[in-house]
Parts: sequence; C-alpha cells; structure tokens
Amino acid sequence: MNRDEQLPAERTPHEDPVLSAAMQVAMQWKELDAAHLAAAMSAMEPSLQREHLERMVRLEMQREAVERDRRERQGQLAYRRRIAELIVGAVVALMMLGAGVYVARDSWWLSTLLCGPSLLALVKIFVLRRSDSSDMAAVAGAARRSTNAGTSQQPPPSI
Repeated sequence: MNRDEQLPAERTPHEDPVLSAAMQVAMQWKELDAAHLAAAMSAMEPSLQREHLERMVRLEMQREAVERDRRERQGQLAYRRRIAELIVGAVVALMMLGAGVYVARDSWWLSTLLCGPSLLALVKIFVLRRSDSSDMAAVAGAARRSTNAGTSQQPPPSI
C-alpha cells in the first residue's frame, strides 16, 4: 500500500502534516502558564469564530450550488420529456392521417375515424398533455356516426 493512500489514523504523527503541526503548537503551549494560555485562547477565539463562519458560509454556498444543479437537471429532463412528447404526438398524427388517406378508397367511414376527432383527441393528449371529457364524447359520437353510416351503405355480400 502506498503511503499517500493510507488513512490519517495509519500514519505516524511525523508523517501527517496536520498532526505534526498540532504537535508543534502543543509543545509550544505546554510551556505557558494558565494566565498566558487563557489570554492566548481569548485572542484566538475571534479568528476561530471567523473561520467557523467562513466554513458555514462555504457549506451553505455548496448546498445552494448542489440544489441549483439539481433544479437545472430536472429542467433539462422535463425539456427532453416535453420534446419527446411533441415528437410522439407528431408521429401519431402523421401515421393516423396517412392511414386515413390509405383506407379512404376502400372504407371511407374508417378514414373519418382516423382523421376526425380521434386524431385531434390523441394529439391533444400527447402534445398538450390533457384530455377533456368533451373530447372523448366527440370521439365517441363521431365513431358511432361513422360506423352507422359505414354499415348502412355497404353493398350486400354476394353469394
């Protein structure tokens, strides 16, 4: 195992820069009496408070940056999903129109189903991401009228 990859607890005090600096400070302070030590500690307290405040502000800024990144990623995902829904809506609309034109010669009533209110309702679902009950009522009514008209005008089967 490389010495640089060791955990701080596995290093000796002379190898770890933080521990060696702390040991040097402790060696210098052990020679001070209680009054001098109290004065040194009270003099250090404002700088320790400033360092703590800086650390807290830095942590808060990091938290805000992470939150901002998360919101940006969510926005990008929502944008991609929206674009995918638009593409799917366009493909469905084109396929239904193409199928309606293709079957118009043989079954006009099926063409009206494919190119009528059902097309508009499906595009509304995919593109606008909503569906109203009036849309479904229009689709059902158009389907009923088309199938009734299609069955009444078909020639009788020849034997």
